[in-house]
Amino acid sequence: MTEIQTPRLLLRRWRDDDLVPMAEINADPEVMEWVGDGSVRDLDETAEDIERWEEQWDEEGFGLFAIELLASGELIGFTGLSVPPYLPELEHEVEISWRLGRQYWGQGYASEAAAATLEFALQDRGLDRVIGIARLGNDASENVMRKLGMEREREATHPVHGYSLFVYAIDLTEYEA
Repeated sequence: MTEIQTPRLLLRRWRDDDLVPMAEINADPEVMEWVGDGSVRDLDETAEDIERWEEQWDEEGFGLFAIELLASGELIGFTGLSVPPYLPELEHEVEISWRLGRQYWGQGYASEAAAATLEFALQDRGLDRVIGIARLGNDASENVMRKLGMEREREATHPVHGYSLFVYAIDLTEYEA
């Protein structure tokens, strides 16, 4: 079982009791504002998401971690690695992403979890490069990417929704520098 512990967090695979708290996070319009078309996701959609994330672990050797607060055992969201299925020009890239419940914003959890995930990607999984994708206006995600040492590489357009995206990247040599 793949787990990563940081000073405040446990990044781990998904469990059955994660469904309801993750569905509550996905049901918050403010959390989902920057995801896809901004629609919230219900319990069944969240269950499908978690099943897909777990399948990706089995197929790719990486995926999205559940993020648990060490102090309380509470699920606060996810972070992890995936291949961005919505951008065909990036189908050979691995993206780092995160989604946290609104009550956990502004406390450094996203940066802490993402930094551990980036190290996992480049050191443990042997990836040479990781990208991050942020929708235009999602300053919080861009800030996390910059904290990780990622640099804005280019702009893209979401093929379905038509909004602008920024693609950030870091490679192994930049990470080790």
